[in-house]
Amino acid sequence: MGWFSDDSDQAVAYEQVINDPHKAHLSHELIAAAASYEASKSYENHIKANGQPASHAEAKEILAGFTGAFVDRLVETKGLDYIDTEEAKRHARRETEQALGRAGQY
Repeated sequence: MGWFSDDSDQAVAYEQVINDPHKAHLSHELIAAAASYEASKSYENHIKANGQPASHAEAKEILAGFTGAFVDRLVETKGLDYIDTEEAKRHARRETEQALGRAGQY
């Protein structure tokens, strides 16, 4: 069911972001890609545990929550400013919504 393969740009970004020490200079694009990967994995686990969301809108809300939580966690541990944080969240939401659309679930 995976939207992003383990060698996708998102997966590579995820590994880079997670394994880097505390760095405030990570770009919002890199963080967004990592958040997209993490959100897709969390969403798949959510579906396994709770079943398919009732609508496309609900699926997008769940994904937005997962991406936002990941970015917020990175902000706390890596130290980003507000603008980079919000841009990373928007970028990650776009990527995960596009992946949801490509998955053909709705």
